[in-house]
This record gives sequence, structure tokens and C-alpha cells, in this order.
Amino acid sequence: MRIFFALCLSILSGAAFAQSSPQVDVIGGRDAAQPIAVVPFAGSGSGESDIAAVIRADLQRSGQFKAMPESAMPEKPSTASELHLPVWQAAGQGLVLIGRVTAGASTRVEYELFDVAHKQRLLGFAKSGPASAARDIAHQIADDVYQKMLNVRGAFWTRMAYVRVEGVGKHATYRLVVADADGHNARVLESANAPIMSPTWSPDGKRIAYVSFANGNSTVKVRGLAGGDVTVASFHGLNASPSFSPDGARLAITLSRDGNPEIYTLPSSGGAPTRITHQLGIDTSPAWTSAGIYFTSDRGGRPQIYKTSASGGSAGRVTFQGDYNADAAFSLDGKVMAVTQGNGGNYRIAVFDTRSGPGQWTTVSPGSLDESPSVAPNGSMVMYDAHEGSHNVIHVVSADGRVRERIDTGGNAQDPAWSPYRNIQ
Repeated sequence: MRIFFALCLSILSGAAFAQSSPQVDVIGGRDAAQPIAVVPFAGSGSGESDIAAVIRADLQRSGQFKAMPESAMPEKPSTASELHLPVWQAAGQGLVLIGRVTAGASTRVEYELFDVAHKQRLLGFAKSGPASAARDIAHQIADDVYQKMLNVRGAFWTRMAYVRVEGVGKHATYRLVVADADGHNARVLESANAPIMSPTWSPDGKRIAYVSFANGNSTVKVRGLAGGDVTVASFHGLNASPSFSPDGARLAITLSRDGNPEIYTLPSSGGAPTRITHQLGIDTSPAWTSAGIYFTSDRGGRPQIYKTSASGGSAGRVTFQGDYNADAAFSLDGKVMAVTQGNGGNYRIAVFDTRSGPGQWTTVSPGSLDESPSVAPNGSMVMYDAHEGSHNVIHVVSADGRVRERIDTGGNAQDPAWSPYRNIQ
């Protein structure tokens, strides 16, 4: 976004990195989180198939739980009859999660969650799936624990999309990648020798809109995860910053077909655009919510967030803190907004959270060049990309800023986009 306002079409590329399996590097603290022991599940695989390890990492990433290290566990029960709650209470744990895995042609996982102090079983369920679904089941169990303890739907069994850049300058390759929200199970949807930018998810999680420069000029495309793509905007000038409507039927995008960049809407399958904003200056980066279309504009002199209705009309300024606010992103219910906020030449991610009151700003990233926020559907975490040295990396941070983790994407990665919730078929 900073580059957009400075040069409008400047493209950043970075150094190449050897690809590796996506990993999470924990770099933050976990004060005031609920202590929980996620005991290794009997019969579980190891490494990436270690169900307890996946659950442990998920819960810690949210900032709401502090998982006990496996090496510190006083016992490793897999059934209620093997569990001795007093030893866990003495170890300072409030919750204990145990489970058992039966693997074969399919995977079946039975799990139980216990409240240590009250000596109660809070959850007891079984989940099944294909033999390759161990990580999916683990994420679903983490979601169940999160919802039981916080009364909020978990967002661990979700996905992320991002752009990975390999090489430098005219030799760079750009890849549109989809992965689990923790970076694992990455797969490439598209590769090109020209920039790919600004991926965004449809509300049903089945399509991704993005910007491609494969034909020389910017073009907005929509690609299905199951295959196939359609070009929805390739007008003269700038075609940028897509955002799906809440029902997925239309896109809000930035076009400069009539002169300066303005916000337009058009069918997500392609069609005639409808102009939404009419203002001198740059209007860009729309975020279409049930409350209207938020966008970034420098109409007041510096980039700030504004809001207008989906049919257009007058726009009201939303952000007033900071010299610069751009790239608005929202939780599904619209109660958590994340932006790139600039002050004194530093650009960091700031969150405005109204879930438990009138709301206040919290700066959640520590860098000097952080941007492109994307909010988990439940508002609990924010993804963003950070410029570190000669390359970009993707971080996940809790909405209160207490926990920050780096996602290993196998190289130079940017423009993360958090998917909607996934539904069990």
C-alpha cells in the first residue's frame, strides 16, 4: 500500500530462499493465558501427523492458552481411567486434553477435555476422516476446545492464501499458494514470471480473486480451488485490490479507467463495472462487509480509511489515529478491524477491537515495514507480512498483540489472506 501511493504500480521482489516444509517459529510471550496440558494421543503418528502437537500449537497461537511442554508432563494418560487430576493440579494445569487414535484405511480420533479444579469432563467426542486427515482432525479438535472455553468459534481449521516470490527482478517467479492456516499442506494454484498480488477469498472459501500482471497490464482474476479461472477486470489502466461482497456475487475493485483510481463493483464472474466513489485523489483497497465498503483514500491529504454504502454515495472517514491508515481488513462479524498504521516513518499493524466495548487501538506488530493485514474469521488473530532484511515473511499475531509467530512459507512471502470458516461436509 505504501508503494501503491508512492508509485502506483511499483512491484517489490526479494531474495530467493530454499523451500522447506511450512513451520511455525514461536517468537512471542503468553502471559495471562489459560494453562492446558495436551497429552500425546495414544496411537498418533509423529512429526507432522502428531495430533497433540498440532492442537498444542494451535491453542498457543491464539494467545488464549499456554500449553504445557510434553517433557514437563507428570503422566501421559490416554483414557479417563488412567488420568489422575490431582497431579495435574499440582503441576499448575487448569485443563487436560487426552485422546486415542485408531489408524487404518481411515483415521478415528477420540478425545476428552477435563477441568482439573472442578474434576469435570467438559468434552468427549470422536472424529473420523481419511487416513491423510490427521492434521485436519487436530485443527477441528483445537476449534472445539477454543469454543468450549471461550464461547467463540475456533478458526484453526481454516486456510491461508499468499504470494511466494522466488528469485529477483526480471528473473523472479511469483506463485499463488494456498495452505492450512498454520502454513502446512501448501500447494501452488498458479505460477507466473510476472507479479501476482492481493489474493482474497470468496465467502464460501471456494474461490480466490487476485491481481495478475501475466499479460503486461494489471488484471483481476478469480480462480476456483478446484480449478479454472476467469478474468473479471482487464480495463485500460489500473485493475487492482479485489474484495468479494458478503454473498460472493460481486467484487469491489480499484479501477483507473476514468482517470484517477476509484472504487467500482462488478459481478464476480465478470461484467460491466459500477462506479462507487467520485473523488479526486486515490481510492483503493476496498473491504466489502455487511456494513458497507471500507476503502483507503488520500482525499484528506494522507491515506486514511473511509466507508461508503455498497451502492455508493457519500463516504465518511473512519480512522483518525495515526498519520497513515490503509489496508483495512475485518473479522466475519465486522467487530475487529486491522489496518496498516503509519507514524513517524514506521508502518505497523494496528487492531481496533469492539467485541467487548467501544473499542480501542492496539499496535500488534513491532516492525518498521509491516503491512497487508488479514483477520481470522473469529477476530482472534491477524496475519500480515513484514519486511525483514531483503525479504518478506508472514506473521500471525493474536488480536491483543500478546503472541506473535512466524509462518515458514518456504521463502519470500507476502500478501497473506485468511480464509473463511470451513465446514465439515
